[in-house]
Amino acid sequence: MGCGICRICCQVSHSNSKDIIKTFKEEASPLPRIRVERKAEVSFVIQCQHCDEPWCVYSCLTGAMQKDPVTGIVSVDSEKCMGCWTCIVACPNGALTRDMVNKSIVKCDLCPDLATPACVANCPNSALAVVDDGIVATKA
Repeated sequence: MGCGICRICCQVSHSNSKDIIKTFKEEASPLPRIRVERKAEVSFVIQCQHCDEPWCVYSCLTGAMQKDPVTGIVSVDSEKCMGCWTCIVACPNGALTRDMVNKSIVKCDLCPDLATPACVANCPNSALAVVDDGIVATKA
């Protein structure tokens, strides 16, 4: 339904306080790692697909983008990222977001501190799911 609760829960789960009120009133809210696209009655979430062939990793000039060979999760080391944005150009899914303040990239990390990613756990319509290969997908 495109409500965007997944986006808000993503921001809260990546905040310092983990509290919805404090996240948006008292903190510099973190950027969401997902994006909700809406067109008339159709809506879906865009997030990192943790690709088998991660072009963002291949294009990264500093090695900040990495794919874990065991879990398959594509991650970014914000300390190494120099903000050149080549990964954004390389990503076929449009899943990366510029953090202009920190000159780095933010992307879905599958909420490593949670059993289920915040977007999936809090979707009121159960429209999001973690699929077999560990990525969040919009249910048809």
